[in-house]
Amino acid sequence: MVLSLTVAGCGEGGGGDRGTAPPGTATTPGTAPATGPATTPTPEASPTPSATPSPTRTYPLSTAPRTIPSVREHEPARGPGWRPGSGSAVVVAKGSGALADEARLLAGELKTAYRGEGAARAGDIELALNTGQAGGPESYTLTTRGGRVRISAPDQAGAFYGTRTVKQALRSGGAVPEGVIRDRPAKPQRGLNLDIARKHFSAAWIEDRLRDMADLKLNQLGLHFSDDQAFRIESTSHPEIVSQPHLTKAEVRRIVALANRLHISVVPEVDSPGHLGAVLRAHPQLQLRNVQGTPRQGAIDISKPASARIVDDLLREYAELFPGPWFHVGADEYQALTVRDPAASYPQLARAARQKYGAGADVEDLATGWLNDRAAVVRSERKKAKAWNDGFFAGGPVSAHEDIEVEYWTGKEIGAREPVEYLREGRRVVNLNDEYLYYVLGEPNQFTYPTGRRIYQEWTPLVLRGSSAVPERYGDQILGGRFAVWCDLANSQTAAQVANGIRMPLRATAQKLWDPATPQLTWEDFRALADRLDGG
Repeated sequence: MVLSLTVAGCGEGGGGDRGTAPPGTATTPGTAPATGPATTPTPEASPTPSATPSPTRTYPLSTAPRTIPSVREHEPARGPGWRPGSGSAVVVAKGSGALADEARLLAGELKTAYRGEGAARAGDIELALNTGQAGGPESYTLTTRGGRVRISAPDQAGAFYGTRTVKQALRSGGAVPEGVIRDRPAKPQRGLNLDIARKHFSAAWIEDRLRDMADLKLNQLGLHFSDDQAFRIESTSHPEIVSQPHLTKAEVRRIVALANRLHISVVPEVDSPGHLGAVLRAHPQLQLRNVQGTPRQGAIDISKPASARIVDDLLREYAELFPGPWFHVGADEYQALTVRDPAASYPQLARAARQKYGAGADVEDLATGWLNDRAAVVRSERKKAKAWNDGFFAGGPVSAHEDIEVEYWTGKEIGAREPVEYLREGRRVVNLNDEYLYYVLGEPNQFTYPTGRRIYQEWTPLVLRGSSAVPERYGDQILGGRFAVWCDLANSQTAAQVANGIRMPLRATAQKLWDPATPQLTWEDFRALADRLDGG
């Protein structure tokens, strides 16, 4: 603490020491901060002149709050900062009533009052919409000055992220630092991908992940709920395919409602034409068989019209259940394309390709046409389609539609294409690099559980495959990334162990997707900060 000495002024009643008010309170000249209910005034003794100087507090320049992810810009100032006091409340600026949910949530977390729409008072936090504010819908400006905090943003998401910064600043440093924070994400898609098909996770467990994600300013949850092992969400169009246990639609609606309040989009995935084992157990006549009649695990025969009908039924059913803007249609690891000569092994597919796309078409073209047709279905439901990178092929008469987002996960597949090839085609890509961002239960196929250290120290969104980055000129085409949990050996960990295991990798991913700069904290300090924030 730095002390400056001033002489108490006559006639002020000794009350001019305004710099000593605790954060979260405010004083006016000559008035002490309120400490309790009002009482009847009593006569004051005449001030006695003092020859001893009266100390008042001054403050060093503030520093940025310690948060995960870190804030991108902080303009320091001198002052005590802000912490909630006995009279503090969260308020919504006039005309910003759309922020009521965000304000109520923050008030509950801080255990302060929520006073609704109106003028902010000393000690308050005010949330305000400013649609003309620059920076994008997820940006915000947080100003701490004069014993109060104001969060302004062009959209509700940005205001919500400002409240996350307040919450974390109080946990890490005890106060929101004086000054102005201007913050925004580097990437628009930032999230977690969960395989709930191979391993059932309860609705409550998923909701806990949403709350954790929200504090990290993550905005996308992918749910992979259909695979060879199981189909894990109630279906009314095809109840015969649903496994036990599974999520009911009521539970899914509850998950989606919470996600919406936390500004997280839930992205459903019905993977096809591979990974359909649970569907095919109820419809074995649709399973792909080779020329010898041997069935291929999880693969549907895309030469049969009935195959498209059942998958499209599911796409339409779940497009209604999940109101967000995206739908993942899979397209990875179709077993017909993993053999040396697909046309010879699966002549029915080669024949269908030629019939539909011409004499020069092959099985890859038929698979690409399948992808385009599924994307068209979700597009008709006002969704953007996503698909895994190994479902995109080059050089044939049929090309994947340009508006399908490429979810790049691996370069290990047969005929693997370098990430830059997709980018040269002008495609938009989301990073799920299995070298860094895959948490695979049981650690099969040379996977190891990531700790988060390599993500924090090495990975960036430009590192799409292995450990090599694509040129920076493609940065705008890379929309973001998700950390992915895959439950290949489902019983290798309990749900609690999964939650604990992904905790630090998810924090590292959040940091690198929000702030493009090299992190200032060491990995050890970053872990210590995470412990402090989570223990608050």
